[in-house]
Amino acid sequence: MNALSPAKPIIMRSACPHDCPSTCALEIEKLDQFRIGRVRGAEANTYTAGVICAKVARYAERAQHPDRLLQPMRRTGPKGSGQFAPISWDEALDRTAEAFLAAERKWGSETVWPYYYAGTMGLVQRDGIHRLRHAMRYSGFHSTICVTLAWSGYIAGTGALRGPDPREMAKSDCVVIWGTNAVHTQVNVMTHAIRARKERGAKIVVIDPYRNATAEQADMHLMLRPGTDGALACAVMHVLFRDGLADRDYLARYTDLPQELEQHLQSRTPAWAAAITGLSVAEIEAFAHLLGERKRHYLRLGYGFSRSRNGAANMHAAASIAAVSGAWALEGGGAFHNNGAIFHWDRSLIEGHDLRDPSIRMLDQSRIGPILVGEAEALKNGPPVTALLIQNTNPMDVAPELAKVHQGFAREDLFTCVHEQFMTNTARMADIVLPATMFTEHDDIYQAGGQQHILLGPKIVDAPGEARENHAVICDLAQRLGAEHRGFNMSAREIADWTLKASGWSDVDTLEREFWIDCQPDFRASHFLDGFGHPDGKFRFAPDWAAMGPDGHKLPRLPDHAELIQAATAEMPFRMVTAPARNFLNSTFTETPTSQKREQRPSVMLHPEDATRLGVAAGDVVRIGNAQGDLAIHVRLFDGVLPGVVIVEGIWPNHSFIEGVGINLLIGADPAPPNGGAAFHDTAVWIRKEA
Repeated sequence: MNALSPAKPIIMRSACPHDCPSTCALEIEKLDQFRIGRVRGAEANTYTAGVICAKVARYAERAQHPDRLLQPMRRTGPKGSGQFAPISWDEALDRTAEAFLAAERKWGSETVWPYYYAGTMGLVQRDGIHRLRHAMRYSGFHSTICVTLAWSGYIAGTGALRGPDPREMAKSDCVVIWGTNAVHTQVNVMTHAIRARKERGAKIVVIDPYRNATAEQADMHLMLRPGTDGALACAVMHVLFRDGLADRDYLARYTDLPQELEQHLQSRTPAWAAAITGLSVAEIEAFAHLLGERKRHYLRLGYGFSRSRNGAANMHAAASIAAVSGAWALEGGGAFHNNGAIFHWDRSLIEGHDLRDPSIRMLDQSRIGPILVGEAEALKNGPPVTALLIQNTNPMDVAPELAKVHQGFAREDLFTCVHEQFMTNTARMADIVLPATMFTEHDDIYQAGGQQHILLGPKIVDAPGEARENHAVICDLAQRLGAEHRGFNMSAREIADWTLKASGWSDVDTLEREFWIDCQPDFRASHFLDGFGHPDGKFRFAPDWAAMGPDGHKLPRLPDHAELIQAATAEMPFRMVTAPARNFLNSTFTETPTSQKREQRPSVMLHPEDATRLGVAAGDVVRIGNAQGDLAIHVRLFDGVLPGVVIVEGIWPNHSFIEGVGINLLIGADPAPPNGGAAFHDTAVWIRKEA
């Protein structure tokens, strides 16, 4: 070989670590000890099927980005100034441990709050932070920012977080993509839905408040008002009962109160729903009859349900359609949201369950703003949070009620250590910043939410500079803090191996040889043909909401439109949805030049009729606001929404906005029923032409 010719890349197997239900199986080119090349979807994986999103395909751009954090740093200037000086790892960890111990001496252990989320979805690297908090009796972490509402609503009906094999979408006669922009956020849904269209002549229906990239590929797009999904679902079930399209044999065998539901739905007519949803009666009737005529329909229910205050009720109502139609009984039929229950993990070693003290308070992730500004109710009437350890998340950009979040992080009595890959806005507020690895630079195991595989993500290349994995940082801090647990003395691979075997799966070496484990239960279990997950085996039209959280009493007894959303008013006549952008994933990928170029800039998508009333044109700057604050943003004219609905795509960094504060300034942090959750798509705002 010519000395100047590059070596042929080695193809390595891995798994996408990011917060997407697809959890794609990957093939990654290893160029040398430190660099990766192209990233592709694994064709042999029956769900990924060789298809991944463009942002992950460009991952080398992120991994080799010149702005990656490469060494530990301590803050030398005011918070947020960006003034830092490099220090050694020993000094950084010593300073962090000393600050945590000093805070504990003054306020007790609950004053320290380990805060994390989905920058990686690997079980060991993401969740090991719990082992430290349990060992040290630090404040707990109630995870509410993403899944809580949708999971609650689905489980309310089914009794279990699982469902029909997602690959069965390809065997359906009608795929309903409801509450998810799959082209942006889980592209593999489209792989299987389009296969059904090509091979079976299936219809694809998209239900979403705006004409997004997924809706553009649909045979039918139901463009409803945000937060009105429950009304649509009720009207569909009304028609199924009314027109003899309900499966009464299935209802009698598998559901709790079919006759009471039918009586309840008699007043939930298409005309009733049309007034709530903004859809026409004809659209609602056509959708209901499509489902009735194509009983082999697959309802793919997404995380958009988690973004409204009535999201749990909406999810439950949508899933109830498959029970009324009897679609659950057919291959290619039923309702699916997430497969989390099929993996039956034993997380005790990863999370240190043997050290958990249930008396320690749990703090709501979504309420970090109220918590950091000292609101007593948010703090559970306990001590203030005066020390934070943050991994895998960027609350200065992504949390709701940003004004309070920013105020809280600016407190001089708050010590913050951030373990990160880039100098995010949260890292800029830290006292200590630690450089973190990316997924190709450490070992971990992954479970899919939107499919059925366990996958291994092995270390492929060495980390740049002094970057360290999450697991190593947690173990090093534990040593300095005096925390004891056997997991602190094991490698990430050893913990992964123990967890796999304790959970009834293979060992890590076998997983590495075989690439993934297909965990999908058999057909009968997947379709609940031997009973749903409740003790009586019935799908519940009347869930026990009170058992699911402290605010369960706020939800309707039977499927309905729950009047819990932040309604438009004369003062705030617009309803705003902050939908995911195609090239960003929360705040991940916002630092890569190609993502920034393709997304261009933050903008508010405004219907032309609304723009005319406001006297604004494309490219103008408007002010958008509510009681929580206001900000300036450019206008993009867009007729793919109903008048009165506005869309702001992507969680852009604060500095991308005209005035340096992001759209989550306007999002409320109040907990939605039954058990908390932030309503990112449920915001009433006013819009005014900038003077």
